[in-house]
Amino acid sequence: EVQLVESGGGLVQAGGSLRLSCAASGFTFDDYAIGWFRRAPGKEREGVSCISSSDGSTYYADSVKGRFTISSDNAKNTVYLQMNSLKPEDTAVYYCAAGLSSCHLFDYWGQGTQVTVSS
Repeated sequence: EVQLVESGGGLVQAGGSLRLSCAASGFTFDDYAIGWFRRAPGKEREGVSCISSSDGSTYYADSVKGRFTISSDNAKNTVYLQMNSLKPEDTAVYYCAAGLSSCHLFDYWGQGTQVTVSS
């Protein structure tokens, strides 16, 4: 059974940091790209970051560049999203997703973790 389990969300003040984790199981982790997405209340889902399985390339939305860092621990089948200098507009439910080989199409999705940034 494929599972993607996010953790690490919570409530933080503006300027603070959180590290999200996405623990994967049920598929060959090394073959998949892992992306982070978010959905804020009343807004469409937004792609935040992705790490490619083929060459380890990383991608970031302009809104998070310089503040968020994605990394992967293949031994643990886990991808992390380090979020620094958080802003109230980062408040959203954050989801991780897995796509075969690339960051363009995602096959599996987690249930999400809430991140709330207070001003």
